[in-house]
Amino acid sequence: MKGTNLGEFEELVLLTVAALMDEAYSVAICDELSNQTDRSVKLGVVHAVLSRLEEKGLVKSQLGEATKTRGGKRKRFYQLTIPGKAALVRAKSMRDHLWDRIPTLAWKKV
Repeated sequence: MKGTNLGEFEELVLLTVAALMDEAYSVAICDELSNQTDRSVKLGVVHAVLSRLEEKGLVKSQLGEATKTRGGKRKRFYQLTIPGKAALVRAKSMRDHLWDRIPTLAWKKV
């Protein structure tokens, strides 16, 4: 398994895979990211990140059944692996720790 350090977009994709559960395929992931982040998300970038996450062992994928609505094409579905879940937990823990270090008074000046 390659390194498990997550970039911001990798973390967002992993979180989206976790949120979509059994419906986590590239187009759905792209649409959900666009809706949740209010930014344009390109399908090619999502594909590249999913491939990288799979190389790191943080997600695994499998092809679904062919459907008539897709002209016989099969969707590739993604799911978190145990190391993927651990990477998200570590990222959240690190962020929470850093947030907790900000003095309360710092927010009162905003």
